[in-house]
Amino acid sequence: MKPIVAVDGGTYFHRKTLYEAPYAEFFDDIIYAHDLAQADLTNVGCLFVTSRQSGELMANAKDKIARYLAQGGFVVAMGETEYAKWLPNIDWHPTEVNFWWWLDKDADSGLVVNNEQHTLFNYLSLADATWHQHGYFNPPNGAESLISIKSKGSVLYEDRVSTPGRIIVTTLDPCYHHGSYFMPSTTKFLAGFLPWLRAELSQQGN
Repeated sequence: MKPIVAVDGGTYFHRKTLYEAPYAEFFDDIIYAHDLAQADLTNVGCLFVTSRQSGELMANAKDKIARYLAQGGFVVAMGETEYAKWLPNIDWHPTEVNFWWWLDKDADSGLVVNNEQHTLFNYLSLADATWHQHGYFNPPNGAESLISIKSKGSVLYEDRVSTPGRIIVTTLDPCYHHGSYFMPSTTKFLAGFLPWLRAELSQQGN
């Protein structure tokens, strides 16, 4: 199985997620964001881009990532990474963040699962992906939204149409909140998402 390689932006929350238990074991290698444009991605099974990366640094690696995807690579982009600067066909709509929606009477996050049969939901629930939203995407035609905001757009989608590779993009920023000890759902999200990612690579022989 090819490795999961994470991008480290060098902040405290990146280091907490990538270098400490319980999640450090899921990352086979780590590339500092400043070095990404010069990195060799040839044998990478998945490039895992952690939350809140510098858009400028990611843009420096845009051509490198495009070549990786053209060769069938797999990119996971966590939230707040200025996706449009380095990924194709991004239609992103930022919204006001309501941090305290759950205090409202009859609180409803507005999130829905679009395909309960997707393998991801064998590992995590909608509750594990529910904290707040920074915005939404209109996925490319042919891409599959896995979690959406009612009457708006997607907060997590899978794109197998824009490139010969595979892209998962989400507005969710679990690495930031897990590393900041803020919002337990984010830790639960990583507890499901990372084992799912490992299983996907194993099953696909990547």
